[in-house]
Formats: sequence, C-alpha cells, structure tokens
Amino acid sequence: MDWLNRGKQLGRNVLNWLIPPSCVSCGAEIAANGGFLCGSCFAGLRFVHAPFCDVCAVPITQEEMAERGALCTECEMRPPAWHRGRAAFLYEGQARTLLMGLKYGGRTERAAALASFMAQAGEDLLTSEAVVLVPVPVHRGRLWQRGYNQAALIANHLARSRGLTCYPTALHRRFKTVALAGRSRHGRYQQMAGAITVRSRYRKLLRGRSIVLVDDILTTGATAEACAKALLEHECVSVDILVTARVTLT
Repeated sequence: MDWLNRGKQLGRNVLNWLIPPSCVSCGAEIAANGGFLCGSCFAGLRFVHAPFCDVCAVPITQEEMAERGALCTECEMRPPAWHRGRAAFLYEGQARTLLMGLKYGGRTERAAALASFMAQAGEDLLTSEAVVLVPVPVHRGRLWQRGYNQAALIANHLARSRGLTCYPTALHRRFKTVALAGRSRHGRYQQMAGAITVRSRYRKLLRGRSIVLVDDILTTGATAEACAKALLEHECVSVDILVTARVTLT
C-alpha cells in the first residue's frame, strides 16, 4: 500500500501548491504542515495550564492547590454532577474570536482546529476506547437558524481523530431557554432545570458507559450540570466534560 500513501501525499502536495493552506482565523497563508493557525493568531491564545481545578478547569494558584488539592473553592463547596473537567483555552482574545466565528459566523472549518487543541487538553479523558463522546445539545429552533450544533461538529472531529464513538444527538433540549449570558449563577441553573433529557433510542446504548460531554464554552456549568444529571439518571457510569474554552468569572 506504499504506492497508495505516496499517491495521497502527492495529491496533498499538489493541492497545497494550487490552494496554499491558510490560517482558519485570519486567513493568512501558513506552511503546509504548520497547523491551523498562523503564528500571530496562535500567540493570541491563552492555554489552560496547570494548576487548574480538576473538576471545572478554572485556573487556581499554587497556594490553593496546596490547601485544597486540585479543586477550586466553588467545586469544593458545591461539587457538580460531573467528575472531571478539561478546557483547552481561557475564553478571551483569539479563543473568543475563533469560537464566535464558529458559533455565529458559519465558520464550521474551525471545528477541526478547536478539536485538535481539545484532544491535547483532554488527553487523560480520552484514553479508553470505551469512552463515548456526547455533545451538549442546542434547541431545535437554534439548530434550524444556525444550521448546525457547534458542539456536535467538534465532538465528531474529536471522535474521528481518536477512534471513539460519538452520539451527536443523544441529548435533547426539551425547551428553549432564554439567553444565559449576563444571568447570575442561580439564574442560569434555574433556566436549565429539567431542560435536558436523553433521547429514548440512546438510553440502552449509553447505559453503563463512561461519557465525555463536549461543549464549546464553560461558564457557570449550569448547562453541563443539566446534561450530566440527565446522563447519570440513565445509568451512565460517569460523566467528564471537555470544552474549548473556560470563562473565568470575577
């Protein structure tokens, strides 16, 4: 099969010559093996580095780490339904630009780039072939307007890159919630109460499985909490979360 691989590589080289690869954020030309972003856009990303909370991925200090272990104050006081959480970036700068383009601007090609960064951030969550990826759902009204669920696009790319099972429509958003942006933590949790359920045709498939819940942004965790509770109610073994970006609340 070496001749087939060489043929595929030749085809890629010709395509790169005809249409040079470009940065998925700004469109600048990049090297064929230079990843998804140009140097300037890559420098605008703020990665989540240790120490961070093992549950919600928010950055913590070394002093907090020594005092409470790998937990932030919020997760120590009010543990969420999910087990572990990982995020690739903090939600600012270039990460926000990439996500806004994907979420509202139709830039679906960015999903693959974001998935590649998330695969690295969530390496320890994705090691078992038994893991099932489940994206956070959007309401059918938003799905109709937007044409896609950005979390499902990312989850599908993650699944293909890691050889994992993905059920893009396993979760159902039963009713349309009002915009959560700007609402308090309590208000967000109230809005999401009872909003998520597991579709009946997936209940047997998910029973006894370990789930990695995939989403684009984690803020207070109200949506992730609703999803995790729905999955655990249907006898999933555990739920971890993997997101593109973590909002740091002040």
